[in-house]
Amino acid sequence: MSAKVVFAGTSEFALPSLEALASHAGVEVVAVYTQPDRPAGRGRKLTPSPVKTLATALDIPVCQPRHLDKGDAAETLARLEPDLVVVTAYGLILPPAILAIPARGCVNVHGSLLPRWRGAAPVQRAIEAGDAVTGVSLMRMEAGLDDGPVYARSEVAVDARDTGGTLQAKLATAGGQLLRDHLDGILEATLPAVGQDPDQVTYAAKFSPEEARVHWNGSAVDIARRIRAFNPWPMASTSFRGKRLRLLMAWEEPGIGAGGGPGEVLSTGAEGIVIACGRGAIRVARLQSAGARAMEARDFLNGTGISAGERLG
Repeated sequence: MSAKVVFAGTSEFALPSLEALASHAGVEVVAVYTQPDRPAGRGRKLTPSPVKTLATALDIPVCQPRHLDKGDAAETLARLEPDLVVVTAYGLILPPAILAIPARGCVNVHGSLLPRWRGAAPVQRAIEAGDAVTGVSLMRMEAGLDDGPVYARSEVAVDARDTGGTLQAKLATAGGQLLRDHLDGILEATLPAVGQDPDQVTYAAKFSPEEARVHWNGSAVDIARRIRAFNPWPMASTSFRGKRLRLLMAWEEPGIGAGGGPGEVLSTGAEGIVIACGRGAIRVARLQSAGARAMEARDFLNGTGISAGERLG
């Protein structure tokens, strides 16, 4: 078998999928599509995406269109004569004219067990909802939002201390392996794709930085989940002594009932800062002050001197 494949991806989540394609015998990755270079860092220097960096190292031609539904985007892709397009965390919607080009269609490596968590933020929403298990799906792309039939799924356990970043890394690895295991079946048209159950659909809505603002009158379990889900972006935050304070790791502290108003510091120690919520309390173990590096709670306490009775938010 010899097949021409185009890969489309941007973030680090996509790297294992690109590596799986590039190392697959009989597959030629004829081009990698990724988003244009973006300003980053203090100097706002134009910086390539992780996918562009890897593609360049693998000597694969890179395309960086700003849009796929304008100009000659479809004609440019058609000239590559791809048998298959694989999409992983690309960030641009593929219009019908693009979806129709490859002979074997377009396949998406999606970070959930479809039909659960269709949409933009499946990893974060799985943690926020308290899912014990999530995973990755190989889906044949159609015009709707993540509603195409699924070739294969792979389950991944969600650990109690997983953050959005750690869970995404596990799912990325699982996605690369799932693609490697089933690519031949897709290219040879021997692997059936099964339609999603519409009664099981949930949506992982895109979130804004404002949504990550901690409201201490909520329950401890919900607040702790959001803190973990929104690390590394957009980072859950509160205010402390008039300044923004990012909260990076927290969990519900069992056995603590009433005893302080929402946002009140109940106790401090080497294992973290216990903060009252509307229902229950959480222990914050890692945090970051404005303009400072992220640090463990014990280091924060050594430099800040926070004490019981102070209030956050």
